[in-house]
Amino acid sequence: MNRTRTHSRTHHRSGAGSGSRGRGPVAAPAEFAPPRTITPALPPVEAFADLDLPGPLLAALTAEGVTVPFPIQGATLPNTLAGRDALGRGRTGSGKTLAFGLALLARTAGKRAEPRQPLALVLVPTRELAQQVTDALAPYARVLGLRLATVVGGMSIGRQTGALRAGAEVVVATPGRLGDLIDRGACGLDQVAVTVLDEADQMADMGFMPQVTALLDQVRPEGQRMLFSATLDRNVDLLVRRYLNDPVVHSVDPSAGAVTTMEHHVLHVHGDDKQATTVRIAARDGRVIMFLDTKYDVDRLTRELLHSGVRAAALHGGKSQPQRTRTLTQFKTGHVDVLVATNVAARGIHVDRLDLVVNVDPPADHKDYLHRGGRTARAGESGSVVTLVTPNQRRGMVRLMADAGIRPHVTKVHSGEPELHRITGARTPSGVPVVITAPVAESRRDGGPGRTRRSRPARPTRRTAPRRPALGTA
Repeated sequence: MNRTRTHSRTHHRSGAGSGSRGRGPVAAPAEFAPPRTITPALPPVEAFADLDLPGPLLAALTAEGVTVPFPIQGATLPNTLAGRDALGRGRTGSGKTLAFGLALLARTAGKRAEPRQPLALVLVPTRELAQQVTDALAPYARVLGLRLATVVGGMSIGRQTGALRAGAEVVVATPGRLGDLIDRGACGLDQVAVTVLDEADQMADMGFMPQVTALLDQVRPEGQRMLFSATLDRNVDLLVRRYLNDPVVHSVDPSAGAVTTMEHHVLHVHGDDKQATTVRIAARDGRVIMFLDTKYDVDRLTRELLHSGVRAAALHGGKSQPQRTRTLTQFKTGHVDVLVATNVAARGIHVDRLDLVVNVDPPADHKDYLHRGGRTARAGESGSVVTLVTPNQRRGMVRLMADAGIRPHVTKVHSGEPELHRITGARTPSGVPVVITAPVAESRRDGGPGRTRRSRPARPTRRTAPRRPALGTA
């Protein structure tokens, strides 16, 4: 469905370029004013069967047991399936991927891309989010006969070029690598009719704005654009004003629905007891993500946890993409209980039954806090976010929580106290060192081209102690 864009939109194109349980709502940042919508939005639907979806797509949803849309899906899909631009705000885990993905796939169904000429594009800020979006959309794209290509840094550019040359209707990409492929003549965007920006605020925060605008200036000017994010503020105002035309605007109230299953705790600890507290929390039953500020601190804590008997693995930007992918696989499959990470894990990672996120180092701002916490309590599950705060960090944490609109439980704890166990499930680690071996040799040179060798996933081994029972059986 082609629509004529307003002159004011095309004139400016230059190519430059969480809530808490019972603790008050998380309001949209006051400095962001959504654009005025001219055309009234279509009413929301209560079932996917009420939408004008292709038969195979609806059947695939039904087969997966997905019949009732999340609020952001029910509100936006009637409009985006009709070709409307969309501005959607929803907490991570609120269903944004299918909210834009089903519309993108349905509107691309039945079309065939020429080599190097994709028909739909999803731009995301991180490699992990790109892979998660690809994994979420792949089964639905398959039933429609649509080909997906994932274009990210840290992976073989030759394989990505080959996928584009073979013809891919849908491309999921990070801005930097997609720009490189365009410069090489391996991809063109002039046939892209549906464009999605996912987590647009993080792309702005990471300095991708010039790359993003340069890419958006290359897609079809009369095409459809959708912008989805967990937070919307002044940083993305340029994208909204410049590229969205008469959008349907929908903001899922983070104080309602699924986010009421999340609890927030600020634990006041003494600096000399923080490490012992961290290790005891990590030794709990069940999976946990622990966030720290630097790659050095992530690696140091991971080594200490392994030495203490905790099955842990590190994830940060200093790892190659194959290493990062392996680590996430180990965490998702239960080979690793604790993921120790920098902010690279704050978005784009979905792990079922993850009920605890720990900020070993408090985040720099409230958006980082919300995105870190968004790894738990996803899609209606329950979870807790715990932040360890030393005396000199308390004042800053109060301001951060106020900016996030959260009133947390505040508790003074010590590593050996029952209160720490009550809040986090902390316990004494076994003290028997653990060795986590890589499940697969990706190539001759990790992260580079070469032959891959298939092998069964390696399980962690202990040097002397008996094997721990499987998760959920203790």
